[in-house]
Amino acid sequence: MRVNLHDYSGHPFQVQLSRNLAARGHEVLHEYSAQYITGHGRLTVGPDDPDTLSIRSLAADVPLVKYSPRGRLRFELAYADAWQRELEREQFDVVVACNVPLFAMSRMRQFFARRGQPWVFWHQDVYSLGVAAEAARKLPKPLASAVRKRAERMECAQVAAAAAVVAIGEPFLDQYARWGLRNPSTHVIPNWAPLDELTPGNRDNAWARRNALPDGPIRLMYAGTLGRKHNPLLLLELLDAVRARGLDATLIVVSEGVGADDLAAAARGREDVRILGYQPAEEFSNVLASADVMVALLEPDAAQFSVPSKVLSYLSAGRPIIALVPDGNPCAADVLASGGCIAAPTVDGARGAAQWLLEATRDPAGLARVGVRARNLATDRFDIDRIGSRFESILVEVAGGSERLRGRAGLISVGRDGSGGMD
Repeated sequence: MRVNLHDYSGHPFQVQLSRNLAARGHEVLHEYSAQYITGHGRLTVGPDDPDTLSIRSLAADVPLVKYSPRGRLRFELAYADAWQRELEREQFDVVVACNVPLFAMSRMRQFFARRGQPWVFWHQDVYSLGVAAEAARKLPKPLASAVRKRAERMECAQVAAAAAVVAIGEPFLDQYARWGLRNPSTHVIPNWAPLDELTPGNRDNAWARRNALPDGPIRLMYAGTLGRKHNPLLLLELLDAVRARGLDATLIVVSEGVGADDLAAAARGREDVRILGYQPAEEFSNVLASADVMVALLEPDAAQFSVPSKVLSYLSAGRPIIALVPDGNPCAADVLASGGCIAAPTVDGARGAAQWLLEATRDPAGLARVGVRARNLATDRFDIDRIGSRFESILVEVAGGSERLRGRAGLISVGRDGSGGMD
């Protein structure tokens, strides 16, 4: 089976899935955006990778202007055009679309329909809600309402048109029901992090020494995107609240972009704040290992549907987590199960998290025990072979489920929930 797995963001676990599918004998082209700046996974083919794996970046003919509505629309449509040109040169049994922005995905949906291309919508975020929230902030009410309705229609059409939908949580199914949608091939597969790439390690490692991280203070670390879904100034509130409780602490932020720039401006001159850019994928395990406590942020607008993938990386790395996220966010259950702290994304929430940290550090081994629980939770949930089997079942079914494909994949059945059995 020939698979085009297109993850616009280039995140770690999506390319891990491509590697797993390629190892099963499928010919996989993994694509990602060359212009979207974020933390990436291992986006080069290594000597241990199967010959059936290819990895390629894709660029639009125009620059990405992230926070300009007109510039962003122009970019998204140009990005879709670039992807279409790639697909016109090659034939794939199935295409998987993941993290593709709303307007680009709308154009791709129409392209897939014209070509009769089977495709899977790997639904990571309800983008129309974000578009609606941004329109409400910037536009007059009647115009904002029109934008919201158009964005919602576009996303509904994507869910309805896909040969299969993979949603990352049950709240997506509730949203589909509110929209009056029922795609008969809808599956829920939660996100994960690559256990083999993100492993618990020593706090004092080569990366920490190379970046001159201080030895003594508690290292609070935020690693990942700081965008419109995050309030970066809460990181300073958390740091100040921790220090106000008598704990020596420093804040390390591994990020880039407007949020990191805003944080740098607010923290100018502070010796207890370090802001570093995104780090190479091969260094990321050491980056996370150098922290004592990891921090996640999410604003109320993104409460139900945005699952901070950084939390899954933190769990895999075996680090305690403070998550300043709204009530009901799906990551809350994982953080609490690991022994970490959940608090509201507010100043009061930051103070409550600081109190949790004070209590956790009264026992010298307290944070270490939380880290072990975090890694154990990740080990239980992030089995890539089990996850790969579920995706393989879905893709084979979408591609046609021919005897030739079944013979190559070793599949014998596909359950109603999308699970499959292996010979």
